[in-house]
Amino acid sequence: MKAKQVSDSKTTQIQILMPEHINGYNRLFGGKLVEWIDVVAAVTARRHSGCNVTTACIDNLQFQSGAYVNSTIVIEGQLTWVGRTSMEVRVDTYVEDLNGKKAHINRAYLIMVALDEKEAPTQVPALICESEEEKAEFEAGAKRALLRRERRQKKY
Repeated sequence: MKAKQVSDSKTTQIQILMPEHINGYNRLFGGKLVEWIDVVAAVTARRHSGCNVTTACIDNLQFQSGAYVNSTIVIEGQLTWVGRTSMEVRVDTYVEDLNGKKAHINRAYLIMVALDEKEAPTQVPALICESEEEKAEFEAGAKRALLRRERRQKKY
């Protein structure tokens, strides 16, 4: 199985917020954003693994700022860490102004598991980290994987 670079699976989704995406406070409904984040994470993981995937965990999801009707939303996913069958995907969400300037409004880390044709977990390619940022994310992802394992063992 040939290792792949982080750039091989990067994914971007663009949305323009419509009234049906808005909550009672006239901001982007968090559940809608989580849906879009999950899709971006799945596409990113599918591109890396070459398999269907399932979401095992949303490890961290931080809403930093709101977005409003007619905002352009940019959602970017990239792999940060891989295990034997699982992949950690970081998904960043931005509001993009008409002049192209982006403001970061959300970051999420999702754990995706590759599935074979019988829907059993299957091995994924190794991840090639080239930049210092990618290497730092991989190390941080390995630490988060250990924390997740500890939480599972302690059942919390």
